[in-house]
Amino acid sequence: MTASAENPSRLPLWRNPQVLKLLVIALIAEIGYAELNLSTMPVYLVADRHFGVAAVGLVLSSFLLAEALLKTPMGHLADRLGPRPLIMLGPLISVVTSVTSLLIPHMGGTAIETVLFIGLRVLDGLALAMLWPAAFAEMNATVDDDQRQESMSLLNLCYMVGIALAFPVGGFVNDLSGHKWAGLVLAAVMFVLVAVLTWLFIPARHDLVAHAAEAHSRGVTDFVSSIKQIPEYLILSAVTFAGIGFPSLIVKLFPLQEFGLSETQVGIPIGIGALVLAAASVPMSKFGEKIGRTMAIHLGMGLSAFGMTFIGLGMFFPVLRQEAMLAAGALPVGIGFLLTIPAWFASVADLDKRRRGANIGAVMTAQGLGTIAGAPLGAALYDKLQPVGISLGLGAGFGRYAPFVGCAVCLMAGFLLSLKILRGPADEDPEPGAENPSPSVPLDPGPVLVAAEPRVLASADGELDDDES
Repeated sequence: MTASAENPSRLPLWRNPQVLKLLVIALIAEIGYAELNLSTMPVYLVADRHFGVAAVGLVLSSFLLAEALLKTPMGHLADRLGPRPLIMLGPLISVVTSVTSLLIPHMGGTAIETVLFIGLRVLDGLALAMLWPAAFAEMNATVDDDQRQESMSLLNLCYMVGIALAFPVGGFVNDLSGHKWAGLVLAAVMFVLVAVLTWLFIPARHDLVAHAAEAHSRGVTDFVSSIKQIPEYLILSAVTFAGIGFPSLIVKLFPLQEFGLSETQVGIPIGIGALVLAAASVPMSKFGEKIGRTMAIHLGMGLSAFGMTFIGLGMFFPVLRQEAMLAAGALPVGIGFLLTIPAWFASVADLDKRRRGANIGAVMTAQGLGTIAGAPLGAALYDKLQPVGISLGLGAGFGRYAPFVGCAVCLMAGFLLSLKILRGPADEDPEPGAENPSPSVPLDPGPVLVAAEPRVLASADGELDDDES
């Protein structure tokens, strides 16, 4: 019998059946959550429930806030109970919230109706906070240490592809049925499927190491320590992701209202774009390693700020309010994102190798808080400035493009901060044993951690466990 047959975790990941089962479950779950909260919910609340866009921003921000605040305690719970119960329970909670969203009486977007939807989205945030840390814990328990980084990358890919598919799938279902709520039913079905597949294919585990739970429980203390050690990095993270938050909640409403597209017409290019980003992420990260982390961060943030500024000019110049102009500005934003993220997290990971997990977790917390701050502001600008633009003779597009201007301002501020914090390749690594290496020092290439928020936090815990062991 071969070694691979004796130990399935030693198979290449793409041939490991347990890894593939977990990836399928994670992909379906991410499609469901992105379809529910990013694709269908904003359109459903505006078209069927007659919510203002600012109110939609409050509803969806409650989802983001709950997820960010509950991720650490749910990760701790996953260590205590094992991943399987939480991977099942989270989606089942969202089955209830999806169906209940349809059963709430229509009240014309009143305060009571808004509060009820905020409560449901808080439960969705709890459900997602249950699912992803548990999925990462399950992956860590499935593979060997030398396969962990690759396995985390595969989970990250599920996240990106899930978002890519959510918009065209949700939009197509809504258009085909002729109802803006059809995507809610689809999401509920997908959550049931996730729970069933988890029950069938994910084993019960009661042997996860105790120090992983201890790492979760130290989250607040580690975050405070990182504030003292790398404040510039946390400020840069919060400012930049506040910018990303500005257009995050209107990303589907904008083309529907500004260009008069159908949901399917919106979903297809978003899906294609996200798939292209996913496919290009590894080659672009390698290019970033070739030119150096500091240059990759500066170039990537500069490109992103330039592209978003070009899009934002549509707020003041109606002639630029065209789909082709939007695509032209999005291209450097996408390239900049792919250059910046791997180099950024690699630099953070090596600021202090003994606190690698804690510092990455703190940076991701700062990014989440920035996104939560920017999202409702962007939705409010989108909603409130449209009548202002009409009164100024600039049309409703004045307000619809306002979130992109807010994003551009934050990205430019982040670019300028990066020039100050990351000063160039001439600096050297800190001496071994140094307590507080300078946050402005770019370090030698190390493991590149590329992720969306929930994944990096979980991956960070894994890295912390490695260092402590």
